[in-house]
Amino acid sequence: MFLDACNAEMELMAVMREPISWLGSWYRYRQRPFMAGKPNSAHGISFDDFILAYMKGKRPDFADVGNQMKLLETQPNGTGVPHLFRYEDQPRLQAFLGDRLGVTLDLGRENISPAMDLALSSDVEGRFRREFADEIAFYDAIP
Repeated sequence: MFLDACNAEMELMAVMREPISWLGSWYRYRQRPFMAGKPNSAHGISFDDFILAYMKGKRPDFADVGNQMKLLETQPNGTGVPHLFRYEDQPRLQAFLGDRLGVTLDLGRENISPAMDLALSSDVEGRFRREFADEIAFYDAIP
């Protein structure tokens, strides 16, 4: 479509965050004060309960945050993401973008959720790692 509309070829890249860290980011975001009282607020919910709710078939609003893997799946027409980066490997990501764009990136951190302990109980973490083994393996395979 981009080639037809702009007579240029698009190079696709994406960033994936470690799955538990990604959910921790959503959990912390939904703990922000402005979320209090909203249906998707995680106020009063432990991180264990957030993860357990995420693992349900029909997720409650506070744990309905989508799925990283759905965004990264190869499409039926064969379109996929040839350049995949770990969110946690910012130097590699920024080097790639800097090379493609011909600039040196100096990125600050914005939109930072409150820091908090996100330790999961061993039972919940084990259940998550078993249920989302494919997603974890996919992330682990990113160079």
